[in-house]
Parts: sequence; C-alpha cells; structure tokens
Amino acid sequence: MQRKLIVVMGFQGGCPIAGVVWQHIHYIVGLQRLGHEVYYIEDSARYPYNPVTYEENENYTYAAEVLGRLARQFGFEGRWSYCARFLPGNPTAGMPLEKVRELYKSADAVLNVCGAQEFNEDLLACHNLLYVESDPGVEQIKVDKGEQKTRDYLDRHRALFTFGENVGTEHFPVPLHNARWLPTRQPVVTDFWKTARPPAESAVFTTIANWNTSGRKDIEWRGEKYLWSKSLEFLKFIEAPRLAGETFEMATTIREEAIRDQFAHNNWRLVSPDQLSIEWDSYLRYIQESRGEFTAAKDQYVRLNTGWFSDRTACYLAAGRPAITQETGFTRLYGGKQGLLAFQTTDEIVAHVRAIRADYATHSRAAFEIAAEYFEATKVLAAMLDRAGV
Repeated sequence: MQRKLIVVMGFQGGCPIAGVVWQHIHYIVGLQRLGHEVYYIEDSARYPYNPVTYEENENYTYAAEVLGRLARQFGFEGRWSYCARFLPGNPTAGMPLEKVRELYKSADAVLNVCGAQEFNEDLLACHNLLYVESDPGVEQIKVDKGEQKTRDYLDRHRALFTFGENVGTEHFPVPLHNARWLPTRQPVVTDFWKTARPPAESAVFTTIANWNTSGRKDIEWRGEKYLWSKSLEFLKFIEAPRLAGETFEMATTIREEAIRDQFAHNNWRLVSPDQLSIEWDSYLRYIQESRGEFTAAKDQYVRLNTGWFSDRTACYLAAGRPAITQETGFTRLYGGKQGLLAFQTTDEIVAHVRAIRADYATHSRAAFEIAAEYFEATKVLAAMLDRAGV
C-alpha cells in the first residue's frame, strides 16, 4: 500500500554537505522504491550554511538551489520545501507553507532523520513523527541524568530508532528508563555506489572526516567524559600506515601544523575536503576511486559499545571497497571477517591491511555483499516502517 511519507531535516540548510546529502537521498530514494509518495522538507529557525562562502546567514538561495538540483536528479521534483522559520512570515522555496502544513497533518509518517528537527506549531500537528537517531549515547545519557527537556522531546515521537544497535541490550551500559529504542541502520541505495572498475594500482585507503567536533555533543556520565570526536581516536592509531608499509589518505582540515607533521611522518596524506563537501557526485567518485576505507570512530560510540556504524563506511562497502573501522560492538551483528574488518589495536590494523592486499578481489566482493545484505535501502526502510507500525 502506498503511504505518504515525509523526510524532514531541521539543521543543515538544504543539506549542502555531501555526506549529509547522501544520507538523506538514501531515505528518499529507498522509500520511493518501496512505492511510497515521498516528500523532503527542510524546516528550521536556524540560519542555513553555505559551504561555498563558509557563511551562516538568512540568505537561503543556495540551500534552495541545492534542493532543486537534488529533486531533479533523484526524482522528487515538486515534492520539496525549504521553510525559512528565521524570517518573518516563514517564507518558503519549493512547496508553499500551506502545503507543508497540510502534509504534516495528513502524512502517514514523518521521519525526523538525525533527530535534530526543531519543533514548531505546524510540525506539532503531526501525530506520526519517527525519531531516527544517528548519534547514539547522548540522548540516553541525558534521560538517565534526569533531563526532562530531552525526555519531553523524545516522547513527542511515535517511535524511537537508533543506529546504535546495542542500545537496549545487555551490551550497552546506559539505562533506558522504559524508553523503547528500536534498532535500525543507515539505508544505502547500493546501485548508486557499485562499480565494476577495480581501483587503480596507485589507489590507497582513504576516509572523509571532520577532524575535531569535540565540545558539540561531549557529555559526562558517572564520573567520565565521553567525547563526540574522532580526533583522539585517529591519533591513537596514527602509526598504522607506516607500520603496514602503506599510505593512508584523509580528506579533512587540521589547522595545527605539529599534528599535520605527525601525520605526514606516519605515511598519511591530508587533502582538502572542500570540493567533496560541496559536490555530492565528487564525494561518490572519491569513494569509488579508493582502495578501501580506514577510519576511526568517535570516542562515545566506542567506549559505550553502542553498535553504531558509519553511513559513509556503508557507502564504501556498497562500492565494493573493503573497510577497516574501529570496533563499536557492531561485529556481533555483521562483519568482522572478509570485506569489513574491525580493530581495537594498531597490530590488528596492520594485519587487516596486509590481508586485504593479499586477496583484494575476495574482500571487495565480500564488502559489496555485506552492503547488499545489511544496508540495502529498501530492506532497511521496509523493516523500520514495519516496526513503527506504519
């Protein structure tokens, strides 16, 4: 049966960052392929960000242009809106505000992807709001610490989903206080990423990362501080490429010269992420042209054993590019052998790199098979809607 579904986002200003673009396109296209009538709404009182000018201001022209291009490319023309809640009268691009209000009231479900959507009077008319948490740990800790504002926000949703597949199990240490968190995964439209081309002989293990986001969602719990950042995790394993006799590459911005020198000494190449952030097709080609991915996970995901897995890493797998990623507890569910290898020590990284080099074709095949079995968008989203009772 066809459902009327809305993918809603409240903080990226037209989703101009390529990784976020793909994250939401996978939801939109996956739901379309299931036969649903899908809308995308960007609805926020915060200024949009323009990655070309590095500015946040009330000019939402760039955000609207991005959404128009995406709609034409991915088949949701006429079914998107950018609502500028920060301006008098709440002007919109795309669908008018009256249509947005009607959709909020009539939709079978509204997906609050990344769980960052601000509430407003119009959205509160929706009774079928689904929370999709991409960063497990913080909200559960806030509830355990008795933060009523967080509990009230979560309680306005019909169902709570999380990429932390260990949340609510004996593997996750934070009490849930009767909240029912349902496991889900980042959906990936695998045919967008799949390529028959093997990587060039000169290709290396790469990743794309924000270097230091600590401070934005850091949180203290039971006497310990849990960081929402990968930077310290990367530094723990910085010697890995040199010890493996490889070159690793990271698209990121590191301003501290001493840290850049430390990476260079250990066989890392640091490249600008700017073009990859602006153009989602460049982001896709960068992944397809890599030998595979090596990446660390944020401190919170690791020490809380969340079972979190990166949507970007799932894209590498869908491209048939093996991934070596930090263990967060996900291997109890999938991966850990060929194609997707987890590590806790530098020695494990070195062994994994050499194993992939020794039999790349097998690991490449296994990578795609993992993506198709565990992350294919139609499978993930059909299961999510079913669990939510939509």
